[in-house]
Amino acid sequence: MRIDLHTHTFFSDGEMLPSELLRRAVVHGIGALAITDHADASNLEEVINRLQNYAAQQAGDYGLELLVGVELTHTVPARIGVLAEDAKRLGADIVVVHGETIAEPVAQGTNRAAAESPYVDVLAHPGFITIEEARVAAAMDVHLELSACLRHALTNGHVAQVGREAGAKLVVNSNAHSAADLIDEARAIDIALGAGLSVMEAEAAVNRNPKALVEKIVRRRGARLA
Repeated sequence: MRIDLHTHTFFSDGEMLPSELLRRAVVHGIGALAITDHADASNLEEVINRLQNYAAQQAGDYGLELLVGVELTHTVPARIGVLAEDAKRLGADIVVVHGETIAEPVAQGTNRAAAESPYVDVLAHPGFITIEEARVAAAMDVHLELSACLRHALTNGHVAQVGREAGAKLVVNSNAHSAADLIDEARAIDIALGAGLSVMEAEAAVNRNPKALVEKIVRRRGARLA
């Protein structure tokens, strides 16, 4: 079953309740889903606590693995590592960083700061990421996102090429804010192939890499709760 590591609810700028998002994810064949609402120092604890409360009471109702997360968004590079560490300390399963997409005025240096942090799991839509930044991401096991969101997907080909050269792990995410944004496995494979990946590389980006990351996150969660 497909894994999606980047979605939003109306706890930030999404349109859906967590319950609606999870139900629609199941219909799209998604077996593990990360809710990663936009966060900074103003709402980091609130978002994580809300999702933890939801997960404790309802996540098991839908037959998928729910990952509690945040997307650090438009945070200055010097604060990314600190906030990512805070998020993990507060119990976040996954930390995504809003990368240097060409669709928004993200601060230069965001990609590098995210790639260097041991507390960051996914660098979302990293735009014209450099080979040096991608190599750091590879060394730190920070996954680079190929985005299904049209305005962020304009540089998917560049991300795929640089990620391949650097040996970084790629993942395909929906960045879903609405029901219409969710994608199934076939669509995710098409996005990976459209970015220039081979069939084997596309399978890794859609299935093998996110599966391994989810397994690592679940192990880490278990160790934290033990």
